[in-house]
Amino acid sequence: MVRSIMLQGTMSNVGKSLLTAALCRIFVQDGYRAAPFKSQNMALNSFITKEGLEIGRAQAMQAEAAGIEPLAAMNPILLKPTTDVGSQVIVMGEVRGNMTAREYFKHKKELIPTIKAAYDSLARENDIIVIEGAGSPAEINLKSDDIVNMGMAKIANSPVLLIGDIDRGGVFAQLLGTVDLLEEDEKQLVKGLIVNKFRGDKTLLQSGVDILEQRSGKPVLGVVPYIKADIDDEDSLSERFNRHGEGLIDIAVIRLAHISNFTDFGAFECIDGVSVRYVTRASELGIPDMIILPGTKSTIADMKILRENGLEAAIKRLAANVPIFGICGGFQLLGEEICDPDNTEGGGSIRGMGLLPVKTVFSEEKTRTRISGTFENIGGIFSSLKGEKFEGYEIHMGTTDGGMSLLENGTRDGMNVGSIYGTYIHGIFDAKGISEKIILALADKKSVDMRNIRTFDMKEYKERQYDILADAVRRNLDMAAVYRILEEGV
Repeated sequence: MVRSIMLQGTMSNVGKSLLTAALCRIFVQDGYRAAPFKSQNMALNSFITKEGLEIGRAQAMQAEAAGIEPLAAMNPILLKPTTDVGSQVIVMGEVRGNMTAREYFKHKKELIPTIKAAYDSLARENDIIVIEGAGSPAEINLKSDDIVNMGMAKIANSPVLLIGDIDRGGVFAQLLGTVDLLEEDEKQLVKGLIVNKFRGDKTLLQSGVDILEQRSGKPVLGVVPYIKADIDDEDSLSERFNRHGEGLIDIAVIRLAHISNFTDFGAFECIDGVSVRYVTRASELGIPDMIILPGTKSTIADMKILRENGLEAAIKRLAANVPIFGICGGFQLLGEEICDPDNTEGGGSIRGMGLLPVKTVFSEEKTRTRISGTFENIGGIFSSLKGEKFEGYEIHMGTTDGGMSLLENGTRDGMNVGSIYGTYIHGIFDAKGISEKIILALADKKSVDMRNIRTFDMKEYKERQYDILADAVRRNLDMAAVYRILEEGV
């Protein structure tokens, strides 16, 4: 019979996603079949499964840590914010439509059978399900309709571990306040506490641990250090947005207001001598060696913002001398026009940057596919990529037509004019050799010696990072107690 354990947090970004990945990895290392599950995820970072279904990037990452193929059942409900009060609602990997928060909350209990069916399908194939909550279980105004925290724990009949983030301060108030706000039956589901992201000498925290246990009546199962493992995260509070390091090669990623799939650039971040920084204002741009326009959930809205804050003008001034690469929504931004006749992202049309001779028209039909191929019609500074194999996935609502594709797969996938490049393919830089050839081309242009750059294999690198994460958690979490909780259940 399947066993489950659920990780809930005192708030967003306490480390639930990474600890879920760590436990999945540990259980698999110990000989169990393990899978991640998150009933409802709100994120702009998403992933396409082999069957062409869309799930949160975090659940794909956790499945990767468990050594299994990501499935739609691991994240049956994905909410992709389109405005401050509305989201695109994706159920079992397929778009249901856009809803305001009020509309979604009115209907979300109707999704409980879908959630339960998804969970049960994983339960039939695995020994352990590691369930991740969302935000906090103590949102007292939302608890009656909860399907992702204690509501999910009750659906799965799962014990709960509660995580607090000491790095952000107030961990005692976080943990004790959360437990105090739970109903009595919910408190019974909480079997232990975890203090996460600790820096320093753990012995200095022991008196605080004792107080946590005395006041909550729950054991502290571990004080997990701030782990320096390079693993994709999806939270908008991601630390990578605050990176300002200097390198021999400087890559500027435009931090769009509705940025999505910012994990596309991880391959560059792993190369010694390369800095990847995220730019929000024209004054921050400077003269980088390459500019990347990332994906966005709201292309027209972000085009307006770039025009208003001066970043569009700054980018266009550099376009003659600095290569620019647009991914998905970034590709659309580089074109001549973006039209939304079906009100997919709010309606209307807008002039693009005009750096590529293409036009994008949104439609209600969403492209979701995994894809592989080779670079073909590519020139300019990155002409050395010709013939290189790539793989990745597409997620977009529009079609972009005009010109000749830089890839073998047709005009929808991307194009190249001079040193301006655009593609719909997320993960296009990850395949072995691609990021290195791009960096070498930039180094040659700058007369910087990077001939000792090593050939980079993203898959091997990720595997090492998952092991680093799992080893650190295993050393600092009472795994004997975790297994005991699994055996005893609720």
